[in-house]
Amino acid sequence: MKKRFSIAILVMGFSGLVAQILLLRELLIVFSGNELCIGIILANWLILEAFGSYFLGRRAEVSQYKLEAFSVITILFSLTLLIAIYLTRILKGVMGLSIGESIGLLSMFYSSFLILSAVSILHGALFTYSCRIYSLFSGTEETSAGRVYVYETVGTIIGGIACTYFFIPYYNTFLASTGLALLNFLACLVLLAPSWGKGLFPKTVLVVLSVLIFFSGYLLFTGKMDKLHHYSINAQWKNQNIVHYQNSRYGNICILENEGQYIFFLDGIPNIITPIPDIPYIEEFVHLPLLAHPEPAKILILSGGAGGLINEALKHPSIEAVEYAELDPLLLALIKKFPTPLTESELYDRRVKIRHVDGRLLLKTSQNKYDLIFIGIQEPSSLQTNRFFTKEFFSLTKERLNKGGILVLGLPGSLTYLNDELRNLNSCILHTLKNVFSHIRVFPGDGRNLFLSSDSQEITMIDKVQVTERLSQRNIAANLIVPWHIEKKLHQGWQDWFSRFLEGGSKKINSDFTPLGLFYSISHWNTVFAPSLRGIFKQLERVNLRGIVPLFVIMLLSYFLFRSKKTQFLQKSISLSIITTGFAGMIFDLMIIFTFQSIYGYVFSWIGILVASFMAGAACGAMIITTALARIKNCLKFFIKIELAIICFAIAFPLVFHAAQAHLGGLDFFFIFRMIFLVISFISGLLTGSQFPLANQLYLQSSKSLSRTAGLLYASDLLGGWLGGILGAVVLLPVLGLTGTCITVGLLKLTSFTVIATQPNRHLLGEGL
Repeated sequence: MKKRFSIAILVMGFSGLVAQILLLRELLIVFSGNELCIGIILANWLILEAFGSYFLGRRAEVSQYKLEAFSVITILFSLTLLIAIYLTRILKGVMGLSIGESIGLLSMFYSSFLILSAVSILHGALFTYSCRIYSLFSGTEETSAGRVYVYETVGTIIGGIACTYFFIPYYNTFLASTGLALLNFLACLVLLAPSWGKGLFPKTVLVVLSVLIFFSGYLLFTGKMDKLHHYSINAQWKNQNIVHYQNSRYGNICILENEGQYIFFLDGIPNIITPIPDIPYIEEFVHLPLLAHPEPAKILILSGGAGGLINEALKHPSIEAVEYAELDPLLLALIKKFPTPLTESELYDRRVKIRHVDGRLLLKTSQNKYDLIFIGIQEPSSLQTNRFFTKEFFSLTKERLNKGGILVLGLPGSLTYLNDELRNLNSCILHTLKNVFSHIRVFPGDGRNLFLSSDSQEITMIDKVQVTERLSQRNIAANLIVPWHIEKKLHQGWQDWFSRFLEGGSKKINSDFTPLGLFYSISHWNTVFAPSLRGIFKQLERVNLRGIVPLFVIMLLSYFLFRSKKTQFLQKSISLSIITTGFAGMIFDLMIIFTFQSIYGYVFSWIGILVASFMAGAACGAMIITTALARIKNCLKFFIKIELAIICFAIAFPLVFHAAQAHLGGLDFFFIFRMIFLVISFISGLLTGSQFPLANQLYLQSSKSLSRTAGLLYASDLLGGWLGGILGAVVLLPVLGLTGTCITVGLLKLTSFTVIATQPNRHLLGEGL
């Protein structure tokens, strides 16, 4: 039975991570691919698991039918996962939001909390039940929680790998979750089979399991779940004509068709419209920069080129070559799968060369030079898109521009609706451009501001006469770009107005590891859709290390004033350390995920591997400590040393990534860096995972209840993770960046280190240092 139950724990860990990733991906689609919601979703998952572990899991101590109760909770977990997926897909309809409309951060928080509640609470309770049941089979209470932690973590590692290479590439979410439910039902059936003759309740559970196995197998192998998948997708897109729906390594792509007009959505946001695009925007975005250049021959378009942009660029007779790289290469394949006269004329023109590669990788690896580089991404609304608006990216583009070359990008703008958030967004990107290029020319617009950047002074000197002459000489036929419109756009009054508008705006630099452009973009749209949050975002913007350091000083002073010699206070110090370790672990996890997305842009497909690497480290740490517990003479001293190691790791974390980014280039940078991510992820898991068995051992010295101790410490770990997810995703990483966030984590762990290392009666939990 011990071996059977160990397998059940592995399945529990496997199921938890797979469920987490499946729901995370579904929620990311609904939340427009905004990676900050990853922290919010993971935080909610953890706090709900903590609730289930501590409150529901405590029933394990008094339950007469522990194995049967474990199986019932597993059944409910599997069924509520399917319900949660369906609720996620109809969420926008329930909230009364239209297709393409974004959801604010506050709505992300409470909606994900409600959707995840049942699944997470039930999974959290399974851990506490596992600790109690495993201790009965093993006969030891001191090491059982640590071993359960290890088995569960091994299951999560397998789940991360399975998600990345099996579930996500080949199965839709409903098929994957039904297969997961079938696996859980089979594991419980094997676990309970010897209990058939032990009463009515075990028999009832076994019969229910048998029925569920048959029913889930029927749904899985007869295609019924595919029908539910398509039904829920139609409900999600409000019965529009969906001609294609697919997840790629970069995100989700959905294509709607209406009377020959195709709209390509990326993570719920309209990206390309064809064959009749947004003509005024495209003509202005393409022709003004090309007319500002005396003789454009070679241009590069990064994302958004198909559907009109390439077509307008090819109207200039001097164009010899157009290179086009899409953010998600799958999008190009789908554009060809659903052709229109416009896209066919663009993509099959002999001058157009399509590059099936990410834009940043193209610039890193190619030696080609261009007269103009167009950034077809509308704004830095996610980490995936922010990576095309950073100082590092602008430096890359500068190296690939010919003499007098121009970088072209657009940002949200308005001539009437003006707010501080829009000012900060435009001002931040403008100052980031100025940090790289010598000359910037801005054309304000109602809906879109156009930025031209170059090291040539010519872009600041172009006037209406020069541009109008070039328009005539090149014989360009356009609907909007006509002499009177050019005169209006180039009027000096608009330049002066825009300069006045930016007065008092942010002068901070947007970078890969400090994504302020993303923060200002989210602030702007939350102000539009949720004005009540405006004050909160203004306060968040002011967060800095000068305000955080005194806070930790006050916390330490308060501790020294009010500390107690009671054993309960010593126990609370252990719980505090676990909370801060949970916080640090979540922050490390988010930093790895966010940094990976900032560099590569496809964390959507790699998140399973990154989490698996982190959990592999956690499993190794917990396994090593659990195995060595009997030989560790002073558990408290060892516990304090791990506290110190986490502090050192937090300080070293940003140094490693900054050094690697500075010294690796080309393909080396992109491929070797991925190995660095896996190693860093493993080490962070190793350090955070090694504390749990020690904390359990120390706590049990003055506590008689294994279930209560395991539930309390597990809940403390998850509570810290919840705080890390919320604060890390919304405040620390976007505002303070990688370095500032690591310093904050180091200060927090220094606080818990000081509290436990300076306890007057450390001998009550072990010998002194």
